[in-house]
Amino acid sequence: NAIDSLAADLERLFNKLQELSEQHKDKLIPGYTHMQPAMVSSFGLWFGSWAESLADDLLILGSARAVIDRNPLGTGAGYGTSLPLDRSLTTELLDFGGLLYNSAYASLSRGKAELAVASAIASAAQTLARFSAEVCLFMTAEFRFIDFPDEFITGSSIMPQKRNPDAFELIRGRTHILQSLPGQVSLLVTGLPSGYNRDLQLLKQMIFNAFAELKECIAMAVVMLENIRVNDNVAGNPLYNPIYSTEEANRLVREGVPFRDAYKAVSSMIGKKVFEVTSLSEYVHEGSIGNLCNDEVRKLFRERMKCFNSLPSGELIAGMLKNK
Repeated sequence: NAIDSLAADLERLFNKLQELSEQHKDKLIPGYTHMQPAMVSSFGLWFGSWAESLADDLLILGSARAVIDRNPLGTGAGYGTSLPLDRSLTTELLDFGGLLYNSAYASLSRGKAELAVASAIASAAQTLARFSAEVCLFMTAEFRFIDFPDEFITGSSIMPQKRNPDAFELIRGRTHILQSLPGQVSLLVTGLPSGYNRDLQLLKQMIFNAFAELKECIAMAVVMLENIRVNDNVAGNPLYNPIYSTEEANRLVREGVPFRDAYKAVSSMIGKKVFEVTSLSEYVHEGSIGNLCNDEVRKLFRERMKCFNSLPSGELIAGMLKNK
């Protein structure tokens, strides 16, 4: 249930990012490589990229769910029991995806199951951490790509001009810590012999706290994105004129100029500071600024959500008792 709840939270964040991608798909911004302005991008492409990242995080979470969705009941301390149990029946009544067959492995799976979940949490945390870092960067005075209302930022006790993105700084910090979770789980169980060992008790605190932390970070990100403001004219800044240079080289290539010569010609214009922006050609291929494929990504996400459909544990137990 905790995994399914986390999947629902990821879906809310995904929906908000896709909504922003569609809303601002025609607003151009520079795309960066090596921290330098590189090519023409858009807010639509930017927001959409993080949405698709969440789709892969959901896939990893679904894989973790599949690992833990196997019934260990009846394996006792890890060596079975002489009682005539019907383990297949409890698997069916409790809606498990399958049975953990080997009794010894049912015990050994402690730590492996948590590691799968920890890896899924760390994957989603990485997406949030990188997104938060870029939000903080894009909000700086040097960029001014985005902003938030006064009630969602903080100032300074001595510097009147400050507009600090504290919420995203905290998300960034907390999700950086969450990315260490797989290492913690792995170190805890490494070297443990077969059977139950009390060390495994410590896994609960790690995993439960991580779920709570990630869910809070996602909720905070959704609230902030509901109030984000984007700069409608970022790409109109002459500072970013060179991001159209690749487009100009491509235009010359379409006219029959070899790319090497086109590259040199445009590079020379930039060096002499005589490069002028021409009209932007239409981008039509899948995943470009002119064809974001948000519908396709949405279908992908919905398909991956289908495995997160468990009934509440109380309902499952009630049903099991009813069929006793």
